[in-house]
Parts: sequence; structure tokens; C-alpha cells
Amino acid sequence: MPSLITGNILYLIRGIGVSLEILLSLLVIGFVLGSLIAFAQVYGPNKWYVQGVLRVYDRVLRGVPILILLFTCYFGISGVINIPPMLAAILALGVRSSAYQAQIFRSALQSIPPGQLRAARALGFTQRGAITTFAIPIAFRYAIGPWTNEFSSELKATSLVYVIGVSELMDRANNIVSNAAGHILLVFGVTAFLYLFVNKIGNSLLYALERQIRFPGFEEVAR
Repeated sequence: MPSLITGNILYLIRGIGVSLEILLSLLVIGFVLGSLIAFAQVYGPNKWYVQGVLRVYDRVLRGVPILILLFTCYFGISGVINIPPMLAAILALGVRSSAYQAQIFRSALQSIPPGQLRAARALGFTQRGAITTFAIPIAFRYAIGPWTNEFSSELKATSLVYVIGVSELMDRANNIVSNAAGHILLVFGVTAFLYLFVNKIGNSLLYALERQIRFPGFEEVAR
């Protein structure tokens, strides 16, 4: 049984590389869209139709199961244009992640005391200057802690993209089990370890970044 893993370990590692490529790409998409949505929710026009559209976007993407989003994005778009499975997975999970990241950044923006922006205005900054110079950098610092949960959640979500034909870690583990006609506990045990390892490394880097740029005087949580 150990030879089953040693003979396929590079195959699995290449699979986790594909998973990481999907993860990083979707997080970038989610970060950009989520930041814009959060900014619009907090500082955008307070029109019912603007905020209503943003709320619908948020509720739909957070309420629809991941598999439905994957199937809709891949099979639906493929009916119009030819789209590779990996790109469909990145788009589906990235747009979904934007709804969750918008909540993270919105909460971070709303946690900034109004007095800080008033102080910036008193120093001569415009409203836009106070927001871009003070509010946004502070909010991104506040968001790093909660963002680690999004990193972990989306890493686990990448394990579902094999259903549309992406050869990532989960798909390769399934292939090994099918070809070996068994050894399910061993193969999926190693697969789980690889996910845990990547999750641990990613979260450790984010916690280190959080400690590096945290505000002096804030309580540091033990990790």
C-alpha cells in the first residue's frame, strides 16, 4: 500500500498545484469584485435600486449551492461560447467568493469609527481623499483576520470542480482509487493531509501578514 502513494505522490502534488491555481485566481476575482461591492454598499449612492441590486447579488450567490453555480457557468456558457472547464470553475467560484468577500470588507469599512473620517476632513482631506487615504487601508487591515476563513472555505470548494472535468487534486485522488480498485482510506487520507497542509501554510502566511501590519495597541490573538 505505501507504494501506491509513493508511486502517485507527484501526480497528487501536480493536482494540488492545479487546485492552488484555481484558488488564487478565484480569490483575486472575489477580492476585486467584493471590494467594489462593499465600497458601493457603504459609500455608494443610497438609492433603493442600487442597494437593492447589490443585496440581490449577495443573497443569490451566497444562497445558491456551489454545484449549481459550476454547472450553470460551465454547461450554460458552453452552449453559447466554448469555455474550458478550468476557466468556468474560476469564474463560478470567483463570483461566488465576491459575495462573501463583500461582506467581509463591508463589515471592515463599517467598523471604522466615523470620528476618524471627520478628523481627516478636519485636516483638509476631501471626502474621497479621507476614504481612499484612511478608510480603505484601515479596512483592509481589519479584514485580514476574517479573510483567512474565506481562504479556507474556497480551498475546500476547489475540491468540487472535478465534476465539470477539471483535473485537480480531488479528481486525481478519485482516479487513483478507481485504478487501484480500493485503498480508499489511504488515498483520501493523504489527499486530506495535502488540503490541510496547504490550508495551514496559507493561514500562517495571512496571520503573519496580520501581525506585521496590525495597529500598535491592538490585542494580538494567539494563533
